[in-house]
Amino acid sequence: MSAATRARYARRRQRRLARVDNDLTAPQWDDLLGAWGGCAYCGAAGPGLQRDCVMPISRGGRYTVENVVPACASCNASKHNSEVTGWLRRKKLDERGFLLRHATILRDLRAGD
Repeated sequence: MSAATRARYARRRQRRLARVDNDLTAPQWDDLLGAWGGCAYCGAAGPGLQRDCVMPISRGGRYTVENVVPACASCNASKHNSEVTGWLRRKKLDERGFLLRHATILRDLRAGD
């Protein structure tokens, strides 16, 4: 991929991000990191976890506590803008386990507010 293509994609992404509500706060991100304890998809731990939108920005998702999970660089790059359940099935990861844990973590975070 050329530098010009990467720059064009970066500009598109910035425009998409500017059009949506992005209200995930730093404390909420810290709470999510602590609750998941690693990559939400594969469980990998590490300091390099990235914010991944369960529902991608390009498909109408937003950076909110309900839509963001920590992901390792490998899972985040692999998922790209795929729908999470289909991607989990293709990768043969535990779809049901992810969905149950996601719901449980959100419930617990809301109870703590």
